Amino acid sequence: MSTLRVTAEVLTIHEHPNADALELAQVGLYRAVVAKGAYRTGDVALYIPEQSVLPAELIEELGLTGRLAGGKSDRVKAVRLRGELSQGIVCRPRAVADVDLVRAAAQGTDFTERLGVVKWVPPIPPTMNGDVESAPDLLPWVDIENIQRYPDIFAPGEPVTVTEKLHGSACLLTYVADEGGRVHVSSKGFGSKSLALKEDERNLYWRAVRGHGAADAAAALAKRLGARRVGIFGEVYGAGVQDLTYGADGRRDTLGYAVFDVRAEIDGEVRWLDPAVVLDGALPLVPRLYEGPYDSARVLELASGRETVSGRDLHLREGVVIRPATERYSPVTGGRAIAKAVSPAYLTRKGGTEYE
Repeated sequence: MSTLRVTAEVLTIHEHPNADALELAQVGLYRAVVAKGAYRTGDVALYIPEQSVLPAELIEELGLTGRLAGGKSDRVKAVRLRGELSQGIVCRPRAVADVDLVRAAAQGTDFTERLGVVKWVPPIPPTMNGDVESAPDLLPWVDIENIQRYPDIFAPGEPVTVTEKLHGSACLLTYVADEGGRVHVSSKGFGSKSLALKEDERNLYWRAVRGHGAADAAAALAKRLGARRVGIFGEVYGAGVQDLTYGADGRRDTLGYAVFDVRAEIDGEVRWLDPAVVLDGALPLVPRLYEGPYDSARVLELASGRETVSGRDLHLREGVVIRPATERYSPVTGGRAIAKAVSPAYLTRKGGTEYE
């Protein structure tokens, strides 16, 4: 999931093609539906992104009572309003009436705490949960920002690789060579706290790791690279994992599993590696959809469409993940240069699950 930040943004206003009383306020490459005349191009307002959970008083002030997602009608979710996709909320609540929003936009001020906004945390099903233990050597995954919110992560024409983003659950595996080949397995949420799941045959992640031989592949890679630690990051998917299954039968011992990243500690330096190069066919990989110069329109086009994992075109695609051809630091994100783009059809589908 992305980092949650509520920020002041300079708006670009567009006409709503299907509603005389509505307009579209653009933030980055996102667009949010607003009342006509509420803002003009160049105005500054707060942008509350998707997956935000709002306090009741703010919901009432914004006139959104009963109109948001979730059991308590308090979560911001992408919706279509009169045929146009609206992602997030553009507003100027009373809580920032005394704030210089132009300066706040320039400084990148975060208003989540002032507004009482928190990040939505998906529920954890029993098969993705379990007993945990401290694992300081576990290599964690990173939050990926949406390219539509931060369109300057990549420069036009920069060589990039685009892979399909799968709707499953991220499985973190770390092989530690100097601890007798110890294997840590975790979820993204537990991994961010340096916690590993104790081995359990009922656990989704351990079933996938054992069923696909991921620990053996990590051990072989560590030996070949002379690495102290190897992290393999894969998506576990199939029936019973999320609503998009890609035709994998979650009841089998071997769930659907596809690697999307590899990390290794070599000579004291932790670096990201290309799975397609270093794994050399040892494990299944997420589909690679494009390699070439970065073009935002092309990336957003690739984010939509049909999945390619099953080979049978079973359902819609969740989106894509974009990486530079050569790993680098991003001053936009303050970390690794990596981003995602999510399909509008995926965001607005009915009955979707978002377990993590």
